[in-house]
Amino acid sequence: MNWKVLKTETDYAKASMRLMEIFHAEPNTIESDELDLLIVLVKDYDDKHHHLPELDALEVIKLKMLEMGIKAKDLEPIIGSKGHVSAILSGKRDITLKMAQKLKNYFKIPAEVFLHSA
Repeated sequence: MNWKVLKTETDYAKASMRLMEIFHAEPNTIESDELDLLIVLVKDYDDKHHHLPELDALEVIKLKMLEMGIKAKDLEPIIGSKGHVSAILSGKRDITLKMAQKLKNYFKIPAEVFLHSA
């Protein structure tokens, strides 16, 4: 099929279905070229029409703490003093780049999650 810019949900659905069909195309084949093009077209359509909600860094931290069964005190080696941890968790202080890096390593999730609120 000759692909062009996706303008409708129908176009998007067809392109997405085809992308899934050829997802494991062998490199340097016509299908792999088609796959590369479809990835660009689907991403472009997604960026324009399907907006994902931004994550709230504090909610992510609190959820991860709950999942891991840890308390605010357990974050002191990562964030700093008890007061500093409290200020971060209450939203009174922003997460710094250094904290984001430490939180990323501790919780094993992308640092960008923590930087949206900074």
